[in-house]
Amino acid sequence: MRQVNGLESRMKYVLPTLGTVAAIALFAFSTSNQTAIAVERPSYDETFQQLELFADVLARVRSDYVVDVNDGELIEDAINGMLQSLDPHSSYVSPDDFRDLQVSTSGEYGGLGMEVTTEEGFVKVIAPIDDTPAKRAGVKAGDYITEIEGKSIMGLSLTDAVNRMRGKPGEPITITVAREDEEQMEITMVREVIKRQVVKYEVKDGVGYIRISQFNEKASEGLADAVAGLSKEIGGKIPGIVLDLRGNPGGLLDQSIKVSSAFLDGGEVVSTRGRTAKDTERYNGERGELAKGIPLIVLIDGASASASEIVAGAVQDRGRGLVLGMTSFGKGSVQSVIPLRGGRDGALRLTTQRYYTPSGRSIQGTGIDPDIYISAIPDDGKEQKIRREADLPNAIVNEDASDDEKSEETVAEVLIDYPPEGFEIEEDYQLQKAIELLKNGTYRQKLADAG
Repeated sequence: MRQVNGLESRMKYVLPTLGTVAAIALFAFSTSNQTAIAVERPSYDETFQQLELFADVLARVRSDYVVDVNDGELIEDAINGMLQSLDPHSSYVSPDDFRDLQVSTSGEYGGLGMEVTTEEGFVKVIAPIDDTPAKRAGVKAGDYITEIEGKSIMGLSLTDAVNRMRGKPGEPITITVAREDEEQMEITMVREVIKRQVVKYEVKDGVGYIRISQFNEKASEGLADAVAGLSKEIGGKIPGIVLDLRGNPGGLLDQSIKVSSAFLDGGEVVSTRGRTAKDTERYNGERGELAKGIPLIVLIDGASASASEIVAGAVQDRGRGLVLGMTSFGKGSVQSVIPLRGGRDGALRLTTQRYYTPSGRSIQGTGIDPDIYISAIPDDGKEQKIRREADLPNAIVNEDASDDEKSEETVAEVLIDYPPEGFEIEEDYQLQKAIELLKNGTYRQKLADAG
């Protein structure tokens, strides 16, 4: 489960109150095709027997467990257990978390500034957010948070763990982080209100550089401001743009389409497909192409996910620019946020569709492969294992993969350009190579070769 952002399509369906488990089941089945129920699902009798079993277990826990229990918490945990057994991104969102979700996608909320998920009983950092306490303190993508204020959070729900990290702005907090091949470390931060400037830009060596750290409601607006600002600073047409989506965990579907529209003059950006053919939707970019004719390189890495992959995939499939870096995260599923009783009972975050690039590629579990593989870190002779979507528990498999690919881990032999020995990571080898491509006259040929 991703706590704050994923690829979200806001579907305004209102479900009935969670008054009884049986009522939920009856509603779910009565709105489905009757023939499909008979073929694909248990009969009503079987379902009600299973619901009776659940009620019996709940009653036994209430009467016989060693300490008093909270019925609401037990039922919420049961709902989450059901949803998380489907895939890593489906979950129940409590009323408080639903309000936080609405605030976070608008671009301002309180916290430490991390996108997180759960893995192996711990909270895992997907990506720290630029200019936040987490980023400044050195929290990195892939870190595992094992303790908060010296207390283990092993087995704690993601919601509970996040709530423990929240607090009043100005209050300090210490978390314990486990990082691969390093000793556990304590990191102390000061909570603050997170005001997300998701788009930043500057002129680097005569080339426009734009970084988008997340696709919230302000992303496309920020991109338009960035293009205008770069044009003003350069004093005319921008000779090239490097669009940095590294570490961008995704966000809103409509924003990925609007950002893609800045580089594509209409045409398909992405399509989504649900359980049946009638659930297929195609999303086209807006006409106009804000950055028309400007050479483009998109930077991605193993933490570029969801909406980031939509943009990179659209640019790549449409031949609009080069994608440079390392294979992306591989989150190719769409989560619909469905309010329950208008949000008074929280919401259901449910995986309802897969998304596909314009050429029809599903990247679920596989990711976007760059046109040019360039590593951010030197080659130390060891395999750089980065956990991606396919490594998450109950991850949805890519239906386009062959049986061999689904059952065996395959590693593509690709030519990777590594930074030279002694190169300082802070100097950003990937960015340097992107700028070099735009300036040395080889961009057009590389783009033709990629196509």
